[in-house]
Amino acid sequence: MTAPAPIAAEPPPLGVYIHWPYCARICPYCDFAVVRDRGRRGEQAALVDAIAADLTAQAMMLGPRRLVSIFLGGGTPSLMDPKAAARLIDVCRSLWPGSGDLEITLEANPTDAEADRFSAFAAAGVTRLSLGVQALDDQSLIFLGRNHGADEAGRAASLAGRIFPRLSLDLIYALPGQTEQAWRETIKAAAGFGAEHISPYQLTIEAGTAFDRAVRRGSFAPVDSDLGARLYDETQGSLTALGFHAYEVSNHARGEAARSRHNLIYWRGEDYIGAGPAAHGRLTVAGQRLATETPRAIGDYMARVRAAGDGLLVREFLDPRAQAEERLLMGLRTDEGVGRAELAALSLFRLPELVEAGMIAADPARLVATPAGRLLLDRVTQMLAE
Repeated sequence: MTAPAPIAAEPPPLGVYIHWPYCARICPYCDFAVVRDRGRRGEQAALVDAIAADLTAQAMMLGPRRLVSIFLGGGTPSLMDPKAAARLIDVCRSLWPGSGDLEITLEANPTDAEADRFSAFAAAGVTRLSLGVQALDDQSLIFLGRNHGADEAGRAASLAGRIFPRLSLDLIYALPGQTEQAWRETIKAAAGFGAEHISPYQLTIEAGTAFDRAVRRGSFAPVDSDLGARLYDETQGSLTALGFHAYEVSNHARGEAARSRHNLIYWRGEDYIGAGPAAHGRLTVAGQRLATETPRAIGDYMARVRAAGDGLLVREFLDPRAQAEERLLMGLRTDEGVGRAELAALSLFRLPELVEAGMIAADPARLVATPAGRLLLDRVTQMLAE
């Protein structure tokens, strides 16, 4: 009797992050690798060529992979020529067989919300729009240095909801002078646009940004920690009441299908390629975890691709402890937590203390932060990594 043929194992999942560094305006809170968009059309065409070449070269390092996500981030990818986006999406699809539910996300600003333009991105393959509305009142938008108004944000969200299968809205809270009531109304208004995913981020003052300089000049003061905690609690309570689940500290979805598949790749420690200037990647190569990084400057990135074929300025294999620390940092942000077996390289000697304090759930198989632990997550992860 002939033995049945073995069932081939499914290739591991892969995400692709493409960084588009151009913005119409540099926001004062932003510390990403971005430049002004004006007068750079020739450079942008060359950058698309470089990204396509980089993706092709990096694919040669990998064995078979199952493409589950493409994320066009930045910067402001909605400033791209939709034909350029279509080309990069097609390159990814040609390099790796995709799953039937391939998620393709494009980050956008409300100022780029034209029906024809959004429709062109949808035709290019984009299935999910991440719209950076950030606030829904004009005073807050002016403070944040945004180049759109509240009405424009609302129109963009409504339009995106009609064109793309999935819509996510980004919001920023803990602004100077913001009250819990005002933030509650913003959350309610955002949910009213029909988005199935909302990402509310607490304003942080990053070193070297315009906001950092303004704070040091005394132009404004960040909200104190007590108000920040109350606004965080308001975020959780309001979104839960509206049918959203906090599957990650700053990400809320209406149902499991609405979760960001791409971000879950990061938080679950899966593989992803980074292409474009200042892009990071994590890949499993020959059984080892490889961290990659491309040059930050656009010209340096393109020069690297021309000289070496790929854009990888940094290739570093992570030792077991570094891998475990990364899994702890990322995995503990989610409601799934992280498996104890993945943290074998860490002693976790302060874990009993955190369980007793109600910061970590008493689960022998996984580390999962409690609601109280999520509120102090930076401190909790620091203690566990000691």
